[in-house]
Amino acid sequence: MKKFIWSFVFILGFFLLPLTSTQAASQEQSLVKEIKEIIQNTYVGTINGNLEKATSIAEIIDMLDPYSTYFTKQEFEDYMNSINLSTIGIGVVIEEHEDGIHILQVIEGSGAFDAGLEAGDIIIAINGESIIGRSTQETSSLLTGNEGSQVKVTLKDSNEITTTKTTKTITRKKFTLPNVQSELLFGHVGYISLASFSEDGAQLVKKALVDLKKRGAKSFILDLQNNGGGYVTTAEELTGLFPSAKVAYLLEEAHSSYTIPAVKQSTKFPVNTRILVNRYSASASEMLSASLKDQKAAILYGETTYGKGAMQGFYMLHDGSYLKLTVGKFTGPAQQTIHEVGVKPNIQTTTAPIFQAHFDAIKEQYPQYKKLSSGQTAFQAGKLTVKLPSTLVSQIDKGHIQLIALGADEVVATTKVEGQTLIITPTSLLSPDQEYMLLIHPKKQGKTQKGYYHYIKFEN
Repeated sequence: MKKFIWSFVFILGFFLLPLTSTQAASQEQSLVKEIKEIIQNTYVGTINGNLEKATSIAEIIDMLDPYSTYFTKQEFEDYMNSINLSTIGIGVVIEEHEDGIHILQVIEGSGAFDAGLEAGDIIIAINGESIIGRSTQETSSLLTGNEGSQVKVTLKDSNEITTTKTTKTITRKKFTLPNVQSELLFGHVGYISLASFSEDGAQLVKKALVDLKKRGAKSFILDLQNNGGGYVTTAEELTGLFPSAKVAYLLEEAHSSYTIPAVKQSTKFPVNTRILVNRYSASASEMLSASLKDQKAAILYGETTYGKGAMQGFYMLHDGSYLKLTVGKFTGPAQQTIHEVGVKPNIQTTTAPIFQAHFDAIKEQYPQYKKLSSGQTAFQAGKLTVKLPSTLVSQIDKGHIQLIALGADEVVATTKVEGQTLIITPTSLLSPDQEYMLLIHPKKQGKTQKGYYHYIKFEN
């Protein structure tokens, strides 16, 4: 019996191979006995039924939590191949949901992307067949297929109060999920996004960290939004990239508990690193977030996370198939419950957390600057106007004003002052969905003259 500790959200790429022969039926009874023994010894969770009287694998799985399931040998091989994040399907990352299967991420360029699917949409039927109550494996088998083939997907918007349904025909394509993306934002702020906790996830993040430091990054934002988890060993390695984080997580198994240390790393994020999370950040993402929050090793921004504080193990059975089983519950060092609760960020945001995180990272570089006291803002005819205090007008020098698109770079614009109004004319239109920062630098550096900053958000 071989065990793998794992906690990963499915990237669609599975093909179910049903057993139909008499020999297979006999083999299943042997597997049923083996599975029962493993569950009795290691399962952590409620068993909804009489395990001893169960006569099939499907019956047993129905008694367990949503994260425990069974793989045939082929399914398991396909599952492990999916770690490379390349497969044929509609191009979405999914997780179980009480109303069906909810989409955590849509891969750019995929069939789902072309059809207009979005993160947060809930799949309720496939080819007219309801998938409510189905596992991600079952849903995966319906969504995968030959390249170029089509599938009809019925969706319910998770934000809709009513039960409005939309059915879309999606073409299956080969797609690859870019696991780590990075860029240098305005103000020497390094941005790194991690899509999943793949086996090499920590190495990829570490490489991006080193590269951004070489490019001049002084502070960092690590984006875990829509990240459904992955290898817990990757979470242990990532925790080690933060200076004051010594503990990766606390684990409660069926018969024992452990304190799992972070894996020491030679390269470190700075202490002011900001972590972005949302309601779809789950499992290993929550493991890392809770650890960093509890140890004050980073600052969390965004929404309360998904609430999957359960860890699964993989057990190889005698025929080469696998049982995926919840074997423990984890928390951060402060022992606050994560399962079905989630991790609450230090700074909760109502819009994309990248805006506030980037704003704070820039502001941190100008500790002597003050918040613009009035700062009444309007946007008309392609121009941005900002009301200035009368005491500041004489200090304004149009060559010392910067408009920054938060989460991106400086906006090219011209500026002028008329009375007490600062008029900014960008070379391209500003977006109402974007948030901005205004930096008004002093004409001369010194103790008597200080700059100002202003947060700009368009009201709907």
